[in-house]
Amino acid sequence: MKIHKEGRKILFFTLLGLLVVNLVLYYFNSNLTFNWIFTGASAIVFLLILQFFRSPYRNLLLHEDLVIAPADGKVVVIEDVEEPEYFQGMRKQISIFMSPINVHITRNPVSGVVKYFKYHPGNYLVAWHPKSSTKNERTTTVVESLAGPEVLFRQIAGAMARRIVWYVTEGDEVNQGEEFGFIKFGSRVDIFVPLDTEVKVQLGQKTKGGQTVIAQLKTTV
Repeated sequence: MKIHKEGRKILFFTLLGLLVVNLVLYYFNSNLTFNWIFTGASAIVFLLILQFFRSPYRNLLLHEDLVIAPADGKVVVIEDVEEPEYFQGMRKQISIFMSPINVHITRNPVSGVVKYFKYHPGNYLVAWHPKSSTKNERTTTVVESLAGPEVLFRQIAGAMARRIVWYVTEGDEVNQGEEFGFIKFGSRVDIFVPLDTEVKVQLGQKTKGGQTVIAQLKTTV
């Protein structure tokens, strides 16, 4: 287990701030019981933030026609929908909700070439809100997979998240399972695949990023 690079600065300044506040409190406040309670609460706060940024080692599952879960979490949507931003047509959507206790790294679900990328500033509705995928802060990435079909995946910030980080640009070659970004403190990833894709997960199923097979593409190459 290691700490993800996106959390190191936040954790350093959080720890520094908590240490200063506690030292000031011990210097000016003679109520030792209160001081101990405050110190315990500070430790809990720091540990909660620490677990957001953990980066566990993963044995990645790689196969060109499989779509691998881009994030840890729970499958909350499996449905055929209109995808208006890039495909402008019907696609099968699979959505994974990331709770505060999940790892918040996002990974490439397929290998291939990034054909489209766009960042959208937005709101911070709760991640399960129906309009979060079109109203919240988000990124949209489309990869032409090695199997042929294009796969769209979208990082979506939630009520707690205030920043999405990404490591890809159009034209990049990406590898399945490798990190393509990080959602700080939240929240959801949507995946859009062709309608003839075979879904391999069920609603409510828990996923592990880089390991859980969520779908199998129809090979076109």
